[in-house]
Amino acid sequence: MVKNKSNNVNAADALYQGVYKALRILVHLTAAVQFSYGIYYDYNYVKFPETTNMHANFGGKFRFLTFLNAIIQSIYYIISLINDFVGTNEVAPKHTPTIRKVKDYLMSTLAFPVALNVGITFWSLYAIDRELVFPRVLDAVFPSWLNHVLHTNIVVFIILELFTSFRAYPKRSQGIAGLSAFMLSYLVWIHIVKHYSGVWVYPVLEVLQLPQRIIFFVAVLAFTLCLYLLGEFMNNIVWAKELKLAQRKVK
Repeated sequence: MVKNKSNNVNAADALYQGVYKALRILVHLTAAVQFSYGIYYDYNYVKFPETTNMHANFGGKFRFLTFLNAIIQSIYYIISLINDFVGTNEVAPKHTPTIRKVKDYLMSTLAFPVALNVGITFWSLYAIDRELVFPRVLDAVFPSWLNHVLHTNIVVFIILELFTSFRAYPKRSQGIAGLSAFMLSYLVWIHIVKHYSGVWVYPVLEVLQLPQRIIFFVAVLAFTLCLYLLGEFMNNIVWAKELKLAQRKVK
């Protein structure tokens, strides 16, 4: 009787793990295809009207954090998909493959905080005054589905990823250093674009005076670092049992 009960438990656990694995692969595959196609469509078919500041040629689509974030998300989910087949999703493997280490670091340091930054910042400014971030004139060239892929689905899928894939966060100093380097590099980049094109990447920057822009940049950077801490906090809650198990295995 006890043996049969044990076998039933093992079978149920195997079934659960199989369904969970399939769900994880589905999330990674759907996200990888979706964001890759979004990048392709945006780069090749979305042409900004010459009447807008966004038409400036210098830097192309790479001026926009939204576009760079889509690239980050696409790379992350492709790496995650590869890891599903040739790497490992174990809590504490004896030998962690390089692809798994890259996946965990990319999710923690860039994919999660930058996705939430783009999604929250875009829709917040859109709610205040859409002309500051997504002028109505763009409706004719920027499809609604693409808008949601790049500004909504990035948040939806990164939250799904948080709940369906275990990851080990890096040391906080290393994670924050990586995120800070990326965000500071982007701030430098948009100033380079302004220097060579004569216009700011985002309309909201045109209406801010220098002191206000400085405050805005500092606030965005601080907000993004807070999102890193939020991701770490949520990961510790969602995967509390697995993290304790991993710590015991290390000891």
